[in-house]
Amino acid sequence: MKPTHNISVFLIVSIFQLLFGWKGMAQGIPNLGQTDRWMQGALAAIERKDYQTANELFRSLIESGLPLPEEMPYYFAETLFELGQFNNSKNFLDKYLELTGQTGRNLQGAKELKQKLTKPLAEISACGLCDSKGYRYEVCATCMGQKKQEQTCDYCKGKTIVGCSKCAATGMIKKINVFNQVEIFECERCNAKGRLTCPECQGTGKQVSECKTCLGAGRVTGEVLCDHHDHEEQEKK
Repeated sequence: MKPTHNISVFLIVSIFQLLFGWKGMAQGIPNLGQTDRWMQGALAAIERKDYQTANELFRSLIESGLPLPEEMPYYFAETLFELGQFNNSKNFLDKYLELTGQTGRNLQGAKELKQKLTKPLAEISACGLCDSKGYRYEVCATCMGQKKQEQTCDYCKGKTIVGCSKCAATGMIKKINVFNQVEIFECERCNAKGRLTCPECQGTGKQVSECKTCLGAGRVTGEVLCDHHDHEEQEKK
């Protein structure tokens, strides 16, 4: 009877190990089904020219951290091209060509897309109205395009006064005389007050300096893709 008992215990332990072992393995297996659903959904959206939906599905796939299908960067590059995000399209196209070399299933399409990107990328590079990604600049809302603004003084933090460095803000100065005795004198620099009017803002607590939002540019990158036309000049005409 004793051997039978040992066999029963062994079987129970084995079953537990099998169950928990498979559970651990299941947790480590990527959810490839979800990857396939996102990918197929994005391709279907491209077929019906719904590029915004395709864009959202591709981004969900990227943000999930799941393994990406080999051809995904190409299809995402095509989607971004159709949405006018030419710089991002180029980045994903370059990544696709880097990963697949001359063996990608969409190699010919990738070459054609690279050619199509030449003109819009050149327009972005030559345009002074947008950043390098093609997003139009807009007037900085902080300084209203003035590049500078009145801000709290960085030196005194708006307190208008600073501690006297000569007397360490005590108002008194200690000196050792020739008899090696300590003598205390009033600080002449701050008139024994221990503080001085801020030399940077002259006691106003404010200073006019480079706008911290736009870093003195007077403009910031907006969220609208640029069409490379100066609409203000056109309105004047």
